Amino acid sequence: MPNSLLRQIPKVDAIIASAGWKTLVAACPESIAKDALREYLGSLRLAIKEGRATVVPSIKEIVKDVGARAAALMEPGLKRVINATGVVIHTNLGRSLLAKRAVDAIVKVATGYSNLEYDIEKGARGSRYVHCASILKRLTGAEEAFVVNNNAGAVFLILNTLAEGKEVIIARGELIEIGGSFRIPDVMKKSGAVLKEVGTTNRTYIEDFERAIGENTGLIMKAHTSNYRIRGFTHEASSEELVQLGKKYNIPTYFDTGSGLFYNFEGLETLDEPLIRDELKKGFDVISFSGDKLLGAPQAGIVIGERGCLEAMKKNPMTRALRPDKFTLAGLEATLLLCLDARSAAAGIPTIRMVLEDKDALAKRARRLASQLKKSCPGETVSVVDIYSEVGGGSFPDMVIPSVGLALRPSTITIDGLEKRLRHLPVPVVARIEKEVLILDMRTILAQDEKDLVAGVASVLTNAR
Repeated sequence: MPNSLLRQIPKVDAIIASAGWKTLVAACPESIAKDALREYLGSLRLAIKEGRATVVPSIKEIVKDVGARAAALMEPGLKRVINATGVVIHTNLGRSLLAKRAVDAIVKVATGYSNLEYDIEKGARGSRYVHCASILKRLTGAEEAFVVNNNAGAVFLILNTLAEGKEVIIARGELIEIGGSFRIPDVMKKSGAVLKEVGTTNRTYIEDFERAIGENTGLIMKAHTSNYRIRGFTHEASSEELVQLGKKYNIPTYFDTGSGLFYNFEGLETLDEPLIRDELKKGFDVISFSGDKLLGAPQAGIVIGERGCLEAMKKNPMTRALRPDKFTLAGLEATLLLCLDARSAAAGIPTIRMVLEDKDALAKRARRLASQLKKSCPGETVSVVDIYSEVGGGSFPDMVIPSVGLALRPSTITIDGLEKRLRHLPVPVVARIEKEVLILDMRTILAQDEKDLVAGVASVLTNAR
């Protein structure tokens, strides 16, 4: 039987000679269509051999399926999704959304030439690092500032420049790991610096740091534990103590703050997140932080601090491998300009705006969407519920915000099935499941996403009947 079916599969030449194929290759590159055809025929032969296929499709059906496969091959892998999880700074979903001003700035430099490395005043070659430096110095009070492509790169560059071949003293409880297996000890090893951990996991004193200082000490480092908390019987050396110790022994001090927060916005008081300007005032020689967390900018690693340290980093050959592109610099600079004023930052930066959005406003939006879904899907259970959102699943584990969501209890499909089908929509909807209910958190659902969200959910529930 399988051999008989295999012989019935149309010849490739016959498929390519068909009218349907000519229509297909008029709409997409023939090489893509042929790749899709080879993939389709291979799958069909395997299905026949394994007994999963008992009928050979017609040429018309084959071409239709190949067309769908070809379209999928030409579809970008990186696509827009609707974030209904309630996690504002969602690492897996692209972290922070850009402000309109940042998007406009990126479009301008993307669609025309720019002075990326050209000094307009002198009419000569310039440096890309000047574009964000002045605004960063104004915002933080730093002597110098420059930008690399992400904060992991910044950590590596700082360690390599200031402590290659030397010991870096850091509290044991701050040897963090973030997503993607980025570990401070591993980065330190690759940078050429030598790890010197002190204290215990939960208690470290300034005396532990001082006892560890030796002839080969190159740097005293502090790392903000933004993705976990140690509670109970704890103690840590303060920023002021570490800075004073560094000055006493003429050893540079470095604080990896992780996320960049410039203002203690009302509603973010419980974040326990270091304010960049405040930490720099305490006297750290170097501070680094991310651009795409609470700052709400493109992915970037921002380095600020003492001029001599930063100039040494700029001269490091590795800096070129870590340099930001024109899109990052344009988006970052536009975001930093918004940060000159706390009110403009809160109103114009989507990350901050979402975190601070009023619960009553969310409830109003939720009731409107619930009404639309009930109308589109009569008989389905859709309710408005009080829930909690997260600032960042991996970055701010303790920070939850009262929120409002839509709770779906489908009648003809399982919760897991509903969640899966929502992910496979043309505009994927990423939601969360709590206590056998699918939750759509309004805090991270953008106004421009509402139409696609309602249409997508309605199509899934309707087709499941």
